[in-house]
Amino acid sequence: MAATRQRNWLRVKGSPGGSRVSFLELFFDLVFVFSISQLSHALAAHYTPLGALEAGLMTFAVWWVWIFTAWVTNWLDPEKMPVRGMLVVLMLLGLVLSASIPEAFGDKGLLFAGAYVLMQVGRSLFAVFAMKGVSASNYRNFIRISVWLGVAGVFWIAGGLLEHEARLVAWLIALAIEYAGPASGFFVPGLGKSTTADWDVSGAHMAERSALFVIICLGEAILVAGRTFSELPFSTLTAVVFLTGFVATVGMWWLYFRFGHERAAHRIEHDETPGSIARQAFTYAHIPILAGIIVHAVSVEFMFSHPHEVGDLGIVASVLGGVGLFLAGNLWFKGATSGRPPLSHIGGLVLLILLAFVAPFTEIYVMGMLSTAVLLIVAAWEYRSLSGQAVAHTLH
Repeated sequence: MAATRQRNWLRVKGSPGGSRVSFLELFFDLVFVFSISQLSHALAAHYTPLGALEAGLMTFAVWWVWIFTAWVTNWLDPEKMPVRGMLVVLMLLGLVLSASIPEAFGDKGLLFAGAYVLMQVGRSLFAVFAMKGVSASNYRNFIRISVWLGVAGVFWIAGGLLEHEARLVAWLIALAIEYAGPASGFFVPGLGKSTTADWDVSGAHMAERSALFVIICLGEAILVAGRTFSELPFSTLTAVVFLTGFVATVGMWWLYFRFGHERAAHRIEHDETPGSIARQAFTYAHIPILAGIIVHAVSVEFMFSHPHEVGDLGIVASVLGGVGLFLAGNLWFKGATSGRPPLSHIGGLVLLILLAFVAPFTEIYVMGMLSTAVLLIVAAWEYRSLSGQAVAHTLH
């Protein structure tokens, strides 16, 4: 009887709603709207090499806690009351995590670390309980995952108790442990490691969940441009910067959703080892996509505040780096799901490298316009390439 109740916590694969993203999952994502906003503001406020490293670490952590939750809800049904309860608790902890981001390397380090560990380990142990007696392979997988997250949690908490560089080192070790987990199959002595065949995921659900997170990030970029534009006196220059930021964000949306999202979902749904592709395409390849959008949002702030700046390599790095990271992530993502990295993205990265040579002599707002032009060129190139492939396929 107990096993039957637990079995009811799982999604019914192949059913009409088996791959549907629930409203509670969308509600859960609202917490991460706050997280992304906090991350972009933290990076803009502490735009130094150390500040960038700290913001990058927290970005990796926020993504990791979100994507692990997406994997769990790929198996567990959010319409079931126990799973709903778990997600609500994760939302509360996620709110605490997000609120502590600005002072994570200050007075709120232990708060950040504690919330993070509770989310990671608590969710994983819940999955162990839910899978017991229902799915032997997933039960063992989540035991392994819990062990890895527990070991990493020691370093998270230790870092929260330490200060300054010691905290940064401890948290980098914790992240390294967690990120090495999936790549190593979460190997645990005595329990072995998982195989790609164990990770039978719903490609449609995973693709939609990741797409919604990308939407959250793009929304933050739009909000940054709109909020800053509204706070400044109107001028031709502010209008140009606002339009540049908006067009670049739309270009990012177009490249991801028009040419990558649906194809990825279809490929995973029909692949013999969907877990392997999902791990590469969603768990890892989306990290530079996420980072690129956050850095782009920061660069828009800089374009508003320092439009005529020339020679500031840090600001130039944000303008070119945001677009570059986004293109590199899409190159990885699309290559993993199509088997052929798009030449257009490689060409776009080459153009950005060439722009870097003239960047020290170019005003920031002009460099922003040029990087946006690169996005549009890549989008047009990919559209033409895929249209040609479709015509050739039809003729054959």
